[in-house]
Amino acid sequence: MKAMILAAGKGTRVRPITYTTPKPMIPILQKPVMEFLVELLRQHGFDQIMVNVSHLAKEIEDYFRDGQRFGVQIAYSFEGRIIDGELVGEAIGSAGGMRRIHDFSPFFDDTFVVLCGDALIDLDLTAAVKWHRAKGAIATVVTKSVPRSEVSSYGVVVTDKDNRIQAFQEKPSTEEALSTQINTGIYIFEPEVLEYIPSGQEYDIGSQLFPKLVEIQAPFYANPMDFQWVDIGKVPDYWQAIRSVLLGKIKNVAIPGHQVAPGIFTGLNVAANWHKVDITGPVYIGGMTRIEDGAKIVGPTMIGPNCWVCSGATVDNSVIFEHSRLGPGIRLVDKLVHGRYCIDKTGAAIDVKAAALDWLITDARQTPPIHPPLERQAIADLLGTDVI
Repeated sequence: MKAMILAAGKGTRVRPITYTTPKPMIPILQKPVMEFLVELLRQHGFDQIMVNVSHLAKEIEDYFRDGQRFGVQIAYSFEGRIIDGELVGEAIGSAGGMRRIHDFSPFFDDTFVVLCGDALIDLDLTAAVKWHRAKGAIATVVTKSVPRSEVSSYGVVVTDKDNRIQAFQEKPSTEEALSTQINTGIYIFEPEVLEYIPSGQEYDIGSQLFPKLVEIQAPFYANPMDFQWVDIGKVPDYWQAIRSVLLGKIKNVAIPGHQVAPGIFTGLNVAANWHKVDITGPVYIGGMTRIEDGAKIVGPTMIGPNCWVCSGATVDNSVIFEHSRLGPGIRLVDKLVHGRYCIDKTGAAIDVKAAALDWLITDARQTPPIHPPLERQAIADLLGTDVI
């Protein structure tokens, strides 16, 4: 069976992570979110997968390649050009990406599934396809009910009593929302849907194709299903997803590594004197990370591989990406560290290099910095490391 994963977006709402990491490659405890989707598709018999790529396409292609090691076949449709010898992504919209593949060669010749490449789901795809076919639908949107207080964060789907889609509301206020069923970015299509997507132009599934299907009164349905769906649309969503995994709230996502103490999991060869570190789980620490004596780590916290947490540093309820060195005395509470950026759980970021605080958060592969000059220490004291 055939499927498509949408992976061409720039992930602007997840910046600064997506400056260097494409959204589908954002790791959930060292495993890219798209890998979970590939595994789900394989489990339900979808073993031929097309992926449209654009922004940082090479990162995705180099990791998944042709899909052999994941038990599937994968091919890629690049959206962009070469300018001055460099690949430049130019995404053509989710529906445009489907049409581009079809125009190259009619790959979609039977019922197929399309998934956004940035969510953790445990959906029964087999049941969803069966429901779609029983309805005689040309297109089906898998929806999920959310509390009314949350509808303003999503696209709302409005249906009649037979679940036929009547309208969409993009992030309506709680007062204006006509439904609490939201679009999860999980779609089931028949090949005929491609007839309504123009060739050679940017075209979006949600904002253009779906309104067209409603307008022509096509057999277009919403299938409300009860399943776990963790959307990584924004930095706060990602931070919350990692917390949920560490707290055991996400099905089918196990904490990797081995347990060195209750609630404390590590990768290979972590250098730490556990009796000299103040640590409270749940915590995951990646391989070849050094935790100096006197450091304090409070879960739920993830520290990536090849990191270095110095003596006197505190990491509390935070997510630290690989190769991060956290200097002596730094105190990170509810923070995410990615390269030269430190982000709070609302998504607000500080460029530690531009703020002259790069001696507090540095690359662990560099020579450790000498004790900072007094003026830099004064800056840190003035700001307080809690603001980092």
